[in-house]
Amino acid sequence: MPIWEYRCASCNTLSSVFVRSVNQQVEPRCARCGGSDVQRVVSRFAYHKTEQQVLEEYGVPEPGAGPEAYKDPRQIGRWVEKRFDDMGVELPEEAKTMIQAAREGEYPEPVKDL
Repeated sequence: MPIWEYRCASCNTLSSVFVRSVNQQVEPRCARCGGSDVQRVVSRFAYHKTEQQVLEEYGVPEPGAGPEAYKDPRQIGRWVEKRFDDMGVELPEEAKTMIQAAREGEYPEPVKDL
């Protein structure tokens, strides 16, 4: 029983349609505007990473830091910098300031309670 997704040409909304059988005919409509000019798209799916892939992607925390290291704002900052660099996009100045403050132990309000 698949769930197919369609993108509306009018409002660009992504709508999901539950189908009982692959052979069942469906007449999908946009969930937002009700339009019928929709295009079927490839759905997202979950991908589980190995511990090695996580370490390669997010960097290795200090020895003995344990799994809690990945909640550390400094580690999150490294991840953010890497993602922006991978995309070839300049990290906004405000984000740079927040990351630097976290490295110095001054965590921004949204992450103080982690």
